[in-house]
Amino acid sequence: MSEAPHGAPIKTPGQLIAAVIAGFAVPIVIIILLAYYVDNTTRTGAGTDELSVQQVTSRIAPIAQVSVRDANAPRVYKTGEQVYQAVCSACHASGAAGAPKFGNSGDWAPRIAQGYDTLWHTALAGKGAMPARGGTNPDDYSDYEIGLAVAYMANHGGANFQDPPKPAPGAANAASGAAAAAPASGVMDANAAQASAAAAAIAAIPQTGSAPAGGATQSADASQAGKALYTQVCQACHAAGVLGAPKFGNKADWAPRLKDPIDTVYNYALHGKGQMPPKGGSNASDADVKAAVDYMVSAAK
Repeated sequence: MSEAPHGAPIKTPGQLIAAVIAGFAVPIVIIILLAYYVDNTTRTGAGTDELSVQQVTSRIAPIAQVSVRDANAPRVYKTGEQVYQAVCSACHASGAAGAPKFGNSGDWAPRIAQGYDTLWHTALAGKGAMPARGGTNPDDYSDYEIGLAVAYMANHGGANFQDPPKPAPGAANAASGAAAAAPASGVMDANAAQASAAAAAIAAIPQTGSAPAGGATQSADASQAGKALYTQVCQACHAAGVLGAPKFGNKADWAPRLKDPIDTVYNYALHGKGQMPPKGGSNASDADVKAAVDYMVSAAK
């Protein structure tokens, strides 16, 4: 048998050129693909911004932050939306723990029916699983700012509430120190004997007792304690009707307040309303505050 002659696979110049190009091109393509593969597999968070300056800065930021404020500078109040986002949304955004869900008119309807003042004071005092002031303190958010957040949430649930009146500059400090500031303003008698008698009268009232409801006859001791607390604290604003307070003995000022149940009036005095701080800025017991309310109410009838 004769063997077939062996021939070269490249027989034309064109085939030679193609073979040369392929010999260079194929390895180059393979190297590029390998480099791209290796680069992608070792890149952290490919396609994200986790290596951006902002993200890196936030990760290496210190845990503790120091905020220095000028105590005498005018207070800049947060908006209702800002307070909601910072505090209230933790529960109200999803309706957690029975909280009325933000924007859900069905959840908010029975609350709105109670009126704005009731909702505001519920937010300040707490109710059910909701802590007082949403777990904040007055240094973080004032009563006014809590009121703005209440109006913001309720209005998104179908209400049409007005924002609470904005406190006058320095009103919060003046209210919290009403008892101390009263002698300087000339509202309270500076006589030390009278002040001692008033303090003794207040101390004589049982702290666990409750003041009688409006219309009931007060005991002599309760009446004396109510008058003493009024003289020591309440008259700083109520004697002259300062900051919108109903003026003592003025039936026209008190008439719209007395349309509410007496328990609602007590609630205003205990937890504050508008520019009036809780208990007028004093540390009096609940019973003494109610006695002072009864004393002022009886003078306006």
